[in-house]
Amino acid sequence: MKMKLLNKLPTEPNKRRWAAIGITVLLATPLTVWGIYGIGEYGIALFILTPLLIGIVSTTLFGHGRTLTKREAAKISLLTLFIFTFGLMVFAIEGLICIAMAAPIGILLTWIGSLIGRTTLNKTPNSSLTIILLTFLSIPITAFTERNTKTELFTVSTSLVIDADIETVWTNVIEFPRMDEPTEFIFKAGISYPIDSGIKGTGEGAIRYCNFNTGSFVEPITEWSEPTTLRFDVLEQPEPMTEYSLWDINAPHLHDYFVSEHGEFKLTQLPNGQTELVGTTWYRHDIKPGAYWRIWSHWIIQSIHNRVLNHIKQNAENAS
Repeated sequence: MKMKLLNKLPTEPNKRRWAAIGITVLLATPLTVWGIYGIGEYGIALFILTPLLIGIVSTTLFGHGRTLTKREAAKISLLTLFIFTFGLMVFAIEGLICIAMAAPIGILLTWIGSLIGRTTLNKTPNSSLTIILLTFLSIPITAFTERNTKTELFTVSTSLVIDADIETVWTNVIEFPRMDEPTEFIFKAGISYPIDSGIKGTGEGAIRYCNFNTGSFVEPITEWSEPTTLRFDVLEQPEPMTEYSLWDINAPHLHDYFVSEHGEFKLTQLPNGQTELVGTTWYRHDIKPGAYWRIWSHWIIQSIHNRVLNHIKQNAENAS
């Protein structure tokens, strides 16, 4: 029965190729849309199992009944992945930035899937559909399991030395004027970036506003130890990026999946009249696998820290 289903595929190579791609996309798309918008889960089911499914299915369907080289398996699987992700952008399911960030792990897992599909065809062809079915079913099962996992709190710190006394640096930490337009690629590509900051009140309970191009971080002050420590919670925050797409995108990952919880500026007067300034952010992100996505989140936060701290450094040194 299983082999009869595969035997109904077109025999002409070009028709077989497009049939394999079409069937694979039709299998992967509903699972992806349901996982993102139904369950609201960006995790292993989406970023590991779905690329594996794409690689396994496309390779199995294209290679059934013929000898398939590793190169051919990789080409059909990666072409399918490209068409699948292009469709996500065309139908405003995801934007270019998210897809670009997921591309390294997606390409790797799709290629691994193509190897699994090819190996199964060569060694145990009768089990090909079983492998496809198990991989397909593992996606919703994993998504349901993942949504109940707790997120960890991560910390990123950045420091620099400023040629100014600690009181001057403190004044520029509390609030600073508008920055120049960013030159960094990460911000030009769409990641949100800081513009300026202001504060209402003084001491604990004051509200600091760190304004980004997508909105404002609202930061109630929890520790005001002038001129050495400014610590705050994050009450509200803007969207972390501006997605590029043919249409307006309001993907779930733009809301509450990358959350800053606390921040701190620590100032230390150095013996030579300079000041060491350390900026720290405590944040959570509910995107898995965490080991992969932390590479991106740490880089983004470090880039934001560098932009802010270097602006403070420039203003403080000019004031001195």
